[in-house]
Parts: sequence; structure tokens; C-alpha cells
Amino acid sequence: MAARNGTTSTTEVERKYEGTAPLPELAGAGPVRTTRDPGTVRLDAVYYDTPDRRLAHGGVTLRRRTGGADEGWHLKLPLGTGAREEIRAPLTDHIPDPLRALVRSRARREPLGPIVTLHTDRRRRLLLDAEGTALAEVCVDTVTAERDGNTAEWTEIEVELADGADPAVLDAVEERLAAAGLRPSADASKLARALAETAATTQPPAPGSGTAGADVLDYARRQLDILTSLDPAVRRDRTDSVHRMRVAARRLRSCLRSHRKVLDRAATRPVEEELRWLGRELGTDRDREVLADRLGLRLGELPPDLVSGPVALRLARRDGTERRTTRARVLATLDSPRYLALLDTLHLLLHTAPPLRGPAHRPAADVMPKTMRRERDRLLRRLDQAARTEPGPDRDTALHRARKAAKRARYAAETARPALGKKARKQGKRFKRVQQLLGDHHDSVVTREALRRIAAEAENAGEPSFTYGVLYGREAGLAADDERRLARVRVR
Repeated sequence: MAARNGTTSTTEVERKYEGTAPLPELAGAGPVRTTRDPGTVRLDAVYYDTPDRRLAHGGVTLRRRTGGADEGWHLKLPLGTGAREEIRAPLTDHIPDPLRALVRSRARREPLGPIVTLHTDRRRRLLLDAEGTALAEVCVDTVTAERDGNTAEWTEIEVELADGADPAVLDAVEERLAAAGLRPSADASKLARALAETAATTQPPAPGSGTAGADVLDYARRQLDILTSLDPAVRRDRTDSVHRMRVAARRLRSCLRSHRKVLDRAATRPVEEELRWLGRELGTDRDREVLADRLGLRLGELPPDLVSGPVALRLARRDGTERRTTRARVLATLDSPRYLALLDTLHLLLHTAPPLRGPAHRPAADVMPKTMRRERDRLLRRLDQAARTEPGPDRDTALHRARKAAKRARYAAETARPALGKKARKQGKRFKRVQQLLGDHHDSVVTREALRRIAAEAENAGEPSFTYGVLYGREAGLAADDERRLARVRVR
């Protein structure tokens, strides 16, 4: 269990079941050899959300629980594949600031307040292996939900995997429960069931399918959901989270730009500029990370006799200094009013009042091919322009512009997949290959620029700069290789 900012976190892997059958004997289910019943505990929890249930719509729960061994504040964030990260904070009267920050991308500027109270009588059963080690905990929960005078009652069964246990235990237990007449719960959480059974909220209707507008909005909404969901991971410095959030912002911006026949540019253009700003702010930390990884990799490839001076130490110290600056910049961005305003605008634009134009109501299969061709032709023009430019900084700039066009073409193909299927996937793979080669080429350009600066810093400090020159030469060779491979890629 990791600790951070007065909070602890753990990964929760559990399955829920419902039905009227009693709990069957579970000894002998897979590796389970014996069971032990620690008794019954009373749990009282107040769940918090915005008035329009923004956390619940995203599968996020925030509660204040009393009773049991883990009383306190609990924030649960979905991780996919049936897992959630549970972040805990000590019991206080008010929502702890670290947890409030982690739901800011969803709540934005709406207040958080109590929405449902759950009273649970929990009967526990531990499942143990032959050595007496806990494999999982099975809980039979009798639940009473209260909201604005409305109540609901039900009984459910939770099976939660113990830390480090094999997930196959859950499959073995599920076989026993199914044989006894118990079935997987239709609700992902107690909160979801409580809201449904007290008529507190309904999920927003799923977007339609088949029209260009529906497919574009579906793609854009998914990118917005990814961006929003990654906000807590970026705040907590999770691996690759900044990169993935930046990519979601790029995909969303590209979608708004490419599909101008579907979405009114008068409404989307200002949002595009704000997404550009967000990508730029996130990019400072991501670009630093890419540079540090690339320099470390290239240095590790050199034989010892080509490494002169404290190169590794200088690179590590330089990255550490820059990381503190870029990390602070990213966190300041996520806490800024401008960022929250952007999220508000995106939700309004994509969910509340989409600025659809006439072609949005036509079949996607009629509209998407034209968008893909337009983006492909833009990419071809820029590749041709780069090929006709003399080697040097001007060609590097032209190739970077072609890289941006490759991204737009790739994302347009992604949006078209529901309508065009195999054709869009095939095109998308080609565009992705071009993007990857151009991306590697651009990383080499950036790395060489950095090596010039680092070499000058080393010389000023009285250190040899020979190794930085060697690295520069290797990067130049790699960039030339990328250009040769690019010439052999088929785009049409």
C-alpha cells in the first residue's frame, strides 16, 4: 500500500454478485483449502458528488466511511478490467484536499456534497490456502440506502482478491457461486445501485450510431473521458500518464479540426486553441522525459572508451533540475482556472450543445471518406515539400510539419473506423508508420539541439565534450536512416 500526501492507496480487484441463494461452501474452490469467518461489522458511508453526479457518471466514488478497520475517506478510481484504485485518507469532517484535487477534473467548479448514505451489515469470510494465507475475502452485505427520504434495501456478495493473490481464485469462486444460483451484479458499485433504486439519477443516453455527427461525437467524447480520467494519474505522477493525457488532448484537437464539415468551426476554433495550450503545457514535462530516456539509451550504447568525463552524472543532474521545473508547471496547469474552464467548455460542446452542421446528419460512410482523403492529401503535400527541401534546419522543420499532418490523418482514420472498418484501419496503420518515423526523426533533431547546449555547459565547467559530439553524430545518422525508411513507406 503506497503512501502519498497523507493518503494511502491500493489496487482493489473484486467481483459483485446478487441473488437469493445462501453462500455456498467455498473450501476446495481452486487453491482455497479452508475458510474463516471473522464476524460481522457495521459500516456507515456517506457518498459525495456534484449535484449532476459527475463522479458517478465517470465510475468514480468518494465516500466518508465510519466503522470497520478502514474507516476514513475513500476515493475509488476505475482502472479497467474489473480493478479500481482505492485512495484512503484519515477520517475528518471535511473532504481532504488531496482527494478533492484528484476529482477536480470531473467536478470542475461544481460543489461536492452528500448524495447518498449507505448502512451496511457485513458478514465476512476469509478464503485461505494450505498455508493459511488469505487468498480473498467474501463479504455478504445487507445494505440500506437513504436519499432525500427514499430508501432501498438489498443483499449482495463481494469477492475481493487479496494483495498478491492469483486472479484465478476469483474464477474458481465464481464457479461455486454460479452453481449455487448467484449471478454477477448488474451494478458496478453499491453507489450505482443506490442511485438507480432511489431514482436519484439516470445515465445520460448513449449517442446514436450511423451518422457522421454521432461517430465524430463518440470519438471526441472518448478522448475527453480519457483526458479527464488521466488527470488524477498525472497529479500522482503515474508512469506515462502525462504522455497519454497529452495524446488525448491532441486527438481531441485534431478531431475538432479535421471534421469541420460536421462541427461548426466558429464554435470549435477557440477550443482548439485552448487544447493547443494544454498540450504545450503538458509537453514540457513529456519532452523532458523523452530527451532523458533517449540520451540515457544512446549513452548506454557507447563502448567505455568513447565515454569521456562525468557524462552520466551531468545528464542525471540536468534532468533532475529540469524535472522539478516541468513537474511544477504541469501541476500548476491542472490547478489553473483556465484548465477547468476548458473542461467546462468541452463538456458543453460535446455533450450539452454540440454545434452540428448539416453533414452531421448524413451517413458516416458518405462523409468520412472525404475527410480521410483531405487529411491524406495534406500529408502527401507536406512530405513532398520536405523531400524537395535541402537537408538542414529547413528540411527538419518541413518534416516536423509533415509529422503533424500524419497525426491528423491517423486520427481521422481512427474516427472513421466504425463506418469504414477495414479500409480505415489499413489507412490508419500507414499513417501511424509515417508518424512514428517522423516522430523519431523529430526526437533526434531535439536531442541534437540539446546536446549542443549540454556540450557547451560541460566545456564551461572544464569537462571534456568529446562524448557529446559522438552522441550528436550517432543521432544525425539515425535521423538519416529515418528519412531513408520514410521514402519507402506507402501512404496511399
